Amino acid sequence: MITVESLVVSLFQSNCYLVRPDGASQVLVVDPGDDAPEIIRRLRELGVTVAAYLITHGHVDHVSALADVYRAFPAPVAMHPSDSCWAFSPIAAMPPYYDAPVAPPEIARVLNGGQVWEDLGLRYRIIETPGHSPGGVAFYFSDEKALFAGDSLFRGSIGRSDLPGADPAALAASLQRLLCLPDDTVVYGGHGPATTIGREKRTNPFLQDFSWAEG
Repeated sequence: MITVESLVVSLFQSNCYLVRPDGASQVLVVDPGDDAPEIIRRLRELGVTVAAYLITHGHVDHVSALADVYRAFPAPVAMHPSDSCWAFSPIAAMPPYYDAPVAPPEIARVLNGGQVWEDLGLRYRIIETPGHSPGGVAFYFSDEKALFAGDSLFRGSIGRSDLPGADPAALAASLQRLLCLPDDTVVYGGHGPATTIGREKRTNPFLQDFSWAEG
């Protein structure tokens, strides 16, 4: 069993997830998007250290706290190269809201689709989900029936595909891959409340009609 705690951070109300197996003294941190002092404070309250940082994509509201939290709790950073190549450069800035995020010392784990990683006794598969960003990924914990989907899939909605580097057709293909997962898979999106694959199949209007992805 795992405990998944969401810290809502950043000007854009992003979810930073702390994923912890029962009784573990370490956590996985998914998308430390901003508000590093809050994330660090919560980790210290829990009395844990960090096993790894799992980054779903490179937008500022998902990586802006990474360098500061890393400094307090060093651990491997996992990220897809199609996003890590620009996420910490000037083009990632969103003035007047955000400067370019500070890069961590290294990206220790270069992610690609189909890889299987294991941390804290938890095995998870990398599912590539480009479309919202070029190097978007989801982390699928099949035994725990949990999917950390980043900004590809939300409860009742999907990620934007009109940003620089986005691609509506690619996002549609990514969503169709996610819909192949079991219906009882819990989806932890980059914003908003959790949902399930089954619920989104039944109720998400963007998954009933993919005409929005057509050129």
